[in-house]
Amino acid sequence: MGYLIAASSSGYALCLGVAGFALRYTDWRGALYILALMPAMSWLLALVVLRGTHNKVHPRPPGEPAHAAIAAIFGNRRGMLSIAAYTFHNWELLGLWAWMPAFLTAALVLHGVEGAAAGALGLSALTFVANIAGSIVGGHMADRWGRTQTILTWSCISLALSFSIGWLIALPVGLLVALACAHNFASIADSSTHSTLLAESVPPHYLGVAYSIRSAIGFGAGVVSPVVFGWALDVFAGTNAAWGYAWTTLALGGVLGPLATRALRREAVQTRR
Repeated sequence: MGYLIAASSSGYALCLGVAGFALRYTDWRGALYILALMPAMSWLLALVVLRGTHNKVHPRPPGEPAHAAIAAIFGNRRGMLSIAAYTFHNWELLGLWAWMPAFLTAALVLHGVEGAAAGALGLSALTFVANIAGSIVGGHMADRWGRTQTILTWSCISLALSFSIGWLIALPVGLLVALACAHNFASIADSSTHSTLLAESVPPHYLGVAYSIRSAIGFGAGVVSPVVFGWALDVFAGTNAAWGYAWTTLALGGVLGPLATRALRREAVQTRR
């Protein structure tokens, strides 16, 4: 699962890198046209790669209607705690991904760097390369340390960085980018473990519905958090603390993730008893 999430991170890194490169030769519309070709390429690749893949379906119990899966997931305490932990993880992670390029652009402008926007996209792509390593490391740790321990470790490190990075925008660019790479590394290091944990928390024939519910709730939080971030940035605009308060909104939402994970750990201990 770690390698799967790492592959998605490599796609984000490639996207930002291509966009930054394209902006040196065209405007933002041209860059978007170039990026739009990439999903088409992935579709063609999927046709080739998945052609011989077995289509495995886990049968439902005899007589159980299809819609019963939704109620079953919402009634599954372990599954819902896993979804809750992932939701708050997404609040922090997707807010980070949405605003990191703008944050680094602001940092480059603050330091008087020419071509700040294109340069920030390139530096943001570098932070997504750190995502790739974080996913792989986190996945291996989950297999050795356990699921909840890995999630708690990396989520707490990521929260510490969310609470602090916005206040450090005046750091030298190289040091700030290193901190941003560490932040992206830590924020995604538990992502693959969240996915594995949900798969282990619900019956196999409910997996499709479970992941659908998780995506709707989790990515819903990921839609809201960048808006809250931007709202905080506007409220404190013109002050030296604007970016600090904005990043803190991600941390405050993300704090609830480890709490849900701890509850999930207690649930697992009680079940074993």
